[in-house]
Amino acid sequence: MKRAILTGATGAVGIALIKELVSHDVEVLVFCRESSKRNAQIPEHKLVTKKYCSLSELATVQNDTGKDYDCFYHFAWEGTTGTARNDMYLQNRNVKYALDAVAAAKRFGCHTFIGAGSQAEYGRVEGVLKPDTPTFPEMGYGIGKLCAGQMTREYAHQLGMKHIWTRILSVYGPNDGAQSMVMSTINKLKNGEVPQFTKGEQMWDYLYSGDAAEAFRLLGERGADGKIYVLGSGNARPLAEYISMIRDAVNPHAMIELGAIPYGEKQVMHLQADITELQKDVGFNPEIEFPTGIRTLLEGEKE
Repeated sequence: MKRAILTGATGAVGIALIKELVSHDVEVLVFCRESSKRNAQIPEHKLVTKKYCSLSELATVQNDTGKDYDCFYHFAWEGTTGTARNDMYLQNRNVKYALDAVAAAKRFGCHTFIGAGSQAEYGRVEGVLKPDTPTFPEMGYGIGKLCAGQMTREYAHQLGMKHIWTRILSVYGPNDGAQSMVMSTINKLKNGEVPQFTKGEQMWDYLYSGDAAEAFRLLGERGADGKIYVLGSGNARPLAEYISMIRDAVNPHAMIELGAIPYGEKQVMHLQADITELQKDVGFNPEIEFPTGIRTLLEGEKE
C-alpha cells in the first residue's frame, strides 16, 4: 500500500491511523470538513494532505490529485452519541454517505474499501463476539452500521473493489471523545471530582488506539475480501479493574464510587472480541496493555 484515503480522521482511531500509515511511508489523503475545529489535530506531515470534503459532498467529490490511491478507510459517521444514536433519519443518511464513500473510492482509483462498523451491530449479546455471531441491533446507530456494512460490500463488489468491514469494540487513547468512560473518568479525577459508577462487574474489552491503527493498516495490506473482522484486544476484565487502573494512573489517592449507579435494564455484562481471524489473516496481535495505554495518554496530555 502506497497511498490511502481516510474519512473521520479526527477521532482517536483516525489520528492514530494517520500516524501509523505515515510511519510506514504511506501517503494519506484526509477528507475533512472545512469547518471542523478538530482539523488542527490532524498530524502535520509531508505525506499527509487535507482535502475539504464533508459527508454530504462525498457523492460529488472528484479526484483532482493526479494520483490513484490504494485503500479507502471510511470512519466518518454522524450521530454517534446521545439521542442522535436513535435518530432513524440521521442514521439512514449515514448509510447513504457510506455508499457515496464507496463510489468516491472508485473515482480515486482505490482497489480496497474498509469500513468501520461497531459492536452495536450485535445488539444485546453476551460473551465473545465473532464475525458470524448473530446480529440483532436495537438502536438506530447499530442498525445503520449493520446496513452500511452489508450494502457497501455489495456495492464495492459491483464496482470491482475488495471490501472489508470491521466491528469495533471499545477503543481508547489520545484524542478520544470527552464522553467516553476513560476520558470522562480521567477528567473528573483531574478536577477533584469523585466519579460514580455501577459495581463494575461487566467484563469489557478495551483496545488502545495505536493497536487499532496497526490492525487497520494490516487489513489494508492483506485483509481478506468480503470478510468481517471483530476489532478488540481479545481479552476482557471487569470494568471495575479498568476504573481502578485509571485512578491509579491519575491519582492513586483519589476516591471513586463503585456501585453508586444501578445497572441499566438492558445492561450487557460481557463483551469481548474474538480476534482469531485478525491474527490468522493479517498477523495482528495487540501490544499495549491498558495501564501502559493510560500512561501514554496522560503523558500526551502534558505535552
